[in-house]
Amino acid sequence: MAAGIIGPLEYSREPPRNPSLRINAKEPFNAEPKRSDLISSYITPVDLFYKRNHGPIPIVTDLDKYRVTIEGLIQNPIQVSMDDIRNLPKHNVTATLQCAGNRRTEMSKRRKVRGVGWDACALGTAIWGGAKLCDVLKLVGLSNNTLTTTSGGRHVEFISVDMCKEENGGPYKASVPLKQATNPAADVLLAYEMNGEVLKRDHGYPLRVIVPGVIAARSVKWLASIKIIEEESQGFFMAKDYKMFPPTVDWDNIVWDTRKPQMDFPVQSAICSLEDVTFTRQRKMTIAGYAVSGGGRGIERVDISVDGGKTWFEASRHQKPGIKYIPDEVTSDKWAWVLFKTVVDVPDRMEIVLKAVDSGANVQPESVDSIWNLRGILNTSWHHVHVFNASQLPRSHI
Repeated sequence: MAAGIIGPLEYSREPPRNPSLRINAKEPFNAEPKRSDLISSYITPVDLFYKRNHGPIPIVTDLDKYRVTIEGLIQNPIQVSMDDIRNLPKHNVTATLQCAGNRRTEMSKRRKVRGVGWDACALGTAIWGGAKLCDVLKLVGLSNNTLTTTSGGRHVEFISVDMCKEENGGPYKASVPLKQATNPAADVLLAYEMNGEVLKRDHGYPLRVIVPGVIAARSVKWLASIKIIEEESQGFFMAKDYKMFPPTVDWDNIVWDTRKPQMDFPVQSAICSLEDVTFTRQRKMTIAGYAVSGGGRGIERVDISVDGGKTWFEASRHQKPGIKYIPDEVTSDKWAWVLFKTVVDVPDRMEIVLKAVDSGANVQPESVDSIWNLRGILNTSWHHVHVFNASQLPRSHI
């Protein structure tokens, strides 16, 4: 464990949070912003960024004593300080982090699943500042795009100071392939800033991993050590969680070893300007939300239907103001979401349906039934919202 960490960790020492967040669990604290708040800006304000935790928030009181150990299947294990990290070239990477359980509540309405009941806002986009992991690993002799070490290391494991009941009270762990960790183009960071400010405790102070384009469970917070290992991490959240099983698998017949840990996130989108059932007296209505895909794939289209999927039209997409969004171009943030907005006429009643297509021609599945899984992860089915024109309804229905 890195020096300077206070223990035992206690829920009585939690940091303050924005009162507008929707709290899905108090201990450990898990919360997301309101839909309309989420899309209020392209870069998500820190206090509105979703909070995903497995235990009390760690406290580092003496940054001068904080160290991260780099060890494992390498020749020269070392400990690095925050000054060592800050002395490396700094990079800013705009990336969307998304919990694999985003939109779980929709999936649980079909069949019961296990996990935090997230709505559609368990994600956010930030400008992460820090050192590239590939530069950090050069300190122990690993060059760019290394596939394996001389001692047989093929994966990089990140170990947190965060203690989790799922790990039998041990630290949170996750890993990525060594070839990804040492690839400069993968933009894997050891981040110490978020939106130009020092990381907040909720988001991993003083140092966290950012793995763009991958489910956020691999972006380990409160980093204590980096370990070069032969196989993927055997921590709970790699070996026995966050794996995608077919609808036929339940808790009686599950065999965890038959599936690889989930990494890239599929194409995803959601309507955030409206709730699941919305009543209105407006003649026109704005439909707005987000779309994002994993692996650095851009968003090629955002398709909207107001008649339940019978007919479709394309919504405009945007990222940074004043810069045209073109998927997979250098002018676009390849690790980040796009926002969309369109204005439609409001009939007596309408079923708004949303789906996105990424630059790899991957499209969201129509039904949640085909992707249902017992952990309720990766619900990327078409997003539905029902709208009723209140002026056309009996008062008893409003």
